[in-house]
Amino acid sequence: MPYDPSAFPPFAVTVDLVVLTVRRHSLCALAVRRGEPPFQGRWALPGGFVREDEDLAQAAARELAEETGLRVHDPFAPVQDNGAHLEQLATYGDPKRDPRMRVVSVAHLALAPDLPAPRAGGDADHARWAPVEELLRQGGYGRDGEPVAPLAFDHAQILADGVERARSKIEYSSLATAFCPQEFTVGELRRVYEGVWGVALDPRNFHRKVTGTPGFLVPTGGTTTRQGGRPAQLFRAGGATLLNPPMLRPEV
Repeated sequence: MPYDPSAFPPFAVTVDLVVLTVRRHSLCALAVRRGEPPFQGRWALPGGFVREDEDLAQAAARELAEETGLRVHDPFAPVQDNGAHLEQLATYGDPKRDPRMRVVSVAHLALAPDLPAPRAGGDADHARWAPVEELLRQGGYGRDGEPVAPLAFDHAQILADGVERARSKIEYSSLATAFCPQEFTVGELRRVYEGVWGVALDPRNFHRKVTGTPGFLVPTGGTTTRQGGRPAQLFRAGGATLLNPPMLRPEV
C-alpha cells in the first residue's frame, strides 16, 4: 500500500543543551526561565525545535550561538578560531515528556571556558549560570536565595546525564582542557577537575600526573602571574584525545 503520512501521529524534534562551565570553582550549567507555557516561570535547559531545513548538529549549533554567542569548535580551524566543544549526549522520547504533543529531544553537551553572561532568547525571559547541585536539588533555596523548583520537562534527568558524561569523560580523555583558555596553568587545569568532580586534589600529585601523561599538555614557553605568587608555566592542550594512563576520579 502507498505510504500515507496522515496515518501516523505527528510529533516534533527538539534539541536541548547541557551547557557547562566552571565558575568560582564550581561546575555550573546554563539555565533559562521559561516565559511561556508549559512550565511557565520554571527553569529549564536552553534549546528549541529543529527547523525543517536543519540537521541535528546544525540545530544544536544554532541554539548554542543564540543562547551564548559561542560557535562550535572546529578541530581543523586555527587555534584562535576554536569555539565550544559540542557533542551529542542522548535521546529522550518518553511520550509524556512534553504536555503539548509528542516531542523527542536529542540532547547535546557543550563545554567552554570563560562563557559570557547568558542572554535569554526565544520563549525564555531570563537566563543564568547556576551550580549543577542547585539545579538538581529538589526544594530549598539556591545560592541567590531564590526558591528551587524542579527543572521543567525531564531536564533534571538530561542535566544529570550530561554532568555524569563530563565527569566520566575527563577521566580518560583530554576533554577537561575544553574548560580552559587556549593557554593555561596546571593549577587552572586542576581547578577544572576539582570543580567538575567536586573534590579537592593534591597539587603536586596532580602536576606529576598531567605533565607525565604523553600528549596531554604541551608547554608554550610562557609564564603567567595571573593567579598571584611566583610565575607559573603555561601549557596548551596536546594532540592526545585519550589519556594513558587515565586520570581516575577519586572515590568520595
